[in-house]
Amino acid sequence: MTGNPTLTVYDRMADEYREMATAADFAGLDLFLKALRPGGRVLDLGCGPGHEAERIAAAGHEVLAVDGSAEMIAMAEAREGVTARHAMFDDIPDFGLFDGVWASFSLLHAPRADLPRHLADLRAASRDGAVFGMAMKTGDGEGPDRLGRFYTYYDEENLRDLLAQAGFVPVDALSGTSPGLAGQTQPWLFLLSRV
Repeated sequence: MTGNPTLTVYDRMADEYREMATAADFAGLDLFLKALRPGGRVLDLGCGPGHEAERIAAAGHEVLAVDGSAEMIAMAEAREGVTARHAMFDDIPDFGLFDGVWASFSLLHAPRADLPRHLADLRAASRDGAVFGMAMKTGDGEGPDRLGRFYTYYDEENLRDLLAQAGFVPVDALSGTSPGLAGQTQPWLFLLSRV
């Protein structure tokens, strides 16, 4: 996991990211929590500092929070009710089955060619009736941002097609703009899907 410029940025700027992310109140999480079956097992993929995993746990769910950044995992481990593991997207098949998968602005760091495989792995790790919440920045292309983090951008039609190919059915959506760690305000899309 060393030598990854995106993870290097998150490790180096973990405190700044925690401050920014914890201050945000993402409405997509409310939709996700309402759709989850009570007492479900949830994977928080790319959990960052664990602030959303803690909210999911506080709502009565069992949470496995994973991230490729060692600094983020150290923060997530300190959150009440959260089990955290240092892992990459390719480790998904080893996690078991889930009633919900929360991927908030994490899968956008995967190369475009890899996203179909990751979505298929998430579908395989989801129980029948599971809920999948995915937030992505929208736009065109892929490459590093001004901090050196790798991003892949999609439009809504692309994302819906990729979800459908993996066996997910989008049931709700939100969109908006917000500032990120790099200081730029960018458009985003949240899709809530079911298996």
